[in-house]
Amino acid sequence: MVARARSPYELTSGSSLDDLHPVVRRYVGGIRPGFRGYGSGVFEQIGTPRRWLWPLLRMLGPQGILFPAWEHNVPFSVINAPLVDRDGRTGVVAVRRFHFLTGAQTMVDVITAENPGPDGLVDHLGVDRRFRVRLSTRVVRGELHLVSTAVELRVGRHFVPLPRAVTPRVTVVERFDDAANAGEGAQRVTAVVEAPLVGRVYEYTGTFGYEVRAEPVRAEPSLSGTEPSERTESAAPAPSTRPGRPE
Repeated sequence: MVARARSPYELTSGSSLDDLHPVVRRYVGGIRPGFRGYGSGVFEQIGTPRRWLWPLLRMLGPQGILFPAWEHNVPFSVINAPLVDRDGRTGVVAVRRFHFLTGAQTMVDVITAENPGPDGLVDHLGVDRRFRVRLSTRVVRGELHLVSTAVELRVGRHFVPLPRAVTPRVTVVERFDDAANAGEGAQRVTAVVEAPLVGRVYEYTGTFGYEVRAEPVRAEPSLSGTEPSERTESAAPAPSTRPGRPE
């Protein structure tokens, strides 16, 4: 008998996840080898209207982290695939594709289970994994709340925590929105990035559908930062877009 796959969320938060809405619970559940999770939906808004931040975001764009934009009703897709890294950590690699009016952009990250307990998740950002965010997990009235506790930058072979005075705070909420999809309901994700003294520097919110299905599994990217970006991109087939949305 094949053991049930466990996700990094399950390894760190355990039975507390059973209090999530069933749709959200399925989203954070384990994905068996040979399977992937596919989602698609629309962000009602994404980016920041504070254009003076865009030069900084433009530097993060090629890494697949954040993008200089402020748009509404942006179609997107996400593909989640299971991963075990060279140190034996269980993870999920996510490839998100945003279809901005100015062209499609791809966000890449890997969430791993570093330690047992609700503070054990780490999100490795970008194709080179240059940044990582330590996350605290809570279940609140059927919603999954993720809040950053530290942001670290890779310097050589080591990660160095950013000083608290300049460390951004990341908040992500995954919940079921009963009013979405003409009252049929849908999963909603809301993410906010806030910086000390500056306030909100990035945000997105939107709804999507999601399913796990069997797929041939190719090699996934490692967390070492040495894998080429093409391998990460190979996890994502070209999603459909709305008319008028350029690739």
